[in-house]
Amino acid sequence: MEELAGRLAALDPDAGAAVQVIAYFDRLVEGRAGLEALVRGAAVLSGCPARLVDEARQVRVRVEADGRRRDENGPVRPEWPSVPLTAGGVPAVWLERTGPRTVVDAMVLERTASAARHVLDRTRGRAPVHGPADDPALLETVLDPTAAESARLHAARGLGLDPDGRAHAIALRGGPVKQPALSLASGERARVQPVPGPELPHESRMGVGPAVPVLELPRSWSAARTALRFTAEGTDQDPGPRIVHADGLGTLALLAAVVTPGTEPPPDVRALEQAAAASPWLLPTLYAVITSPSRRTAATELNVHHSTLQDRLAHAEALLGWPVRTPQGHLRLQLALAARLLTRNQL
Repeated sequence: MEELAGRLAALDPDAGAAVQVIAYFDRLVEGRAGLEALVRGAAVLSGCPARLVDEARQVRVRVEADGRRRDENGPVRPEWPSVPLTAGGVPAVWLERTGPRTVVDAMVLERTASAARHVLDRTRGRAPVHGPADDPALLETVLDPTAAESARLHAARGLGLDPDGRAHAIALRGGPVKQPALSLASGERARVQPVPGPELPHESRMGVGPAVPVLELPRSWSAARTALRFTAEGTDQDPGPRIVHADGLGTLALLAAVVTPGTEPPPDVRALEQAAAASPWLLPTLYAVITSPSRRTAATELNVHHSTLQDRLAHAEALLGWPVRTPQGHLRLQLALAARLLTRNQL
């Protein structure tokens, strides 16, 4: 297909681009992609926001040209290029731009609508579920807070989940995928796991949402993504836990609502980064101090003498500009290290 697209592009750029669109959506369909992935493809390929609306099945998905989902309830404009999901139906897929519709626009709309129609029938209850229990479109549906309850129940059954049981949502980043997972644009992957379930692998960084009734999995998924932002690689350059349970965050989770993607790092985080650049031992030392029951235990963990640790902390205080050995300074250090993880993990 790529070779054909290249040859056509040499003769007719529009025809070559259209063939590439077909190949792109064929790969999504083959991978059983969900609605968000399909709309994201439309937005990225066309270079403008795209939206899908199916009022009958309470579906609204909108993705910006940069690939980020940003649902809006604003009215569609009649001059936007659009197509229905079925022949003779009302418009359901739009490209949010004005001007003449290009050949590529027409192909993007047609392929998006065709693929979305099959996904909706498979995941929103108008057709029986046929296929593997690791269907990414079903997983997307069961985690979507905007999906109707009936659609999430239908998807849960397709995934082999007991509708009357409890499950965790799990957000993963990095490591091998040994169980079904949905890949997302922001770099993390989604999984659901019944309770009780198998032991969690340690190869991946993951945030584990609370155990909830299956219909409440969107809430568990939101908490799992927050927990993932508190994970780290576990190295000297990025010390911290690789697995974080949302249930264990408590009030600390509120910090994630303040240190959001796109915000400037807090002053204490900037101070940590500058100090770490000057002293490579600083981050693992400070992490050991806040996670150990005593400084002597921290020194043992770091394999240094207690007096060496004291010297390091004194040096750290001079670099940071605040005490870390007082109760108030210790708390400030804990919050600064947590905010550093949130700054680095902007999903």
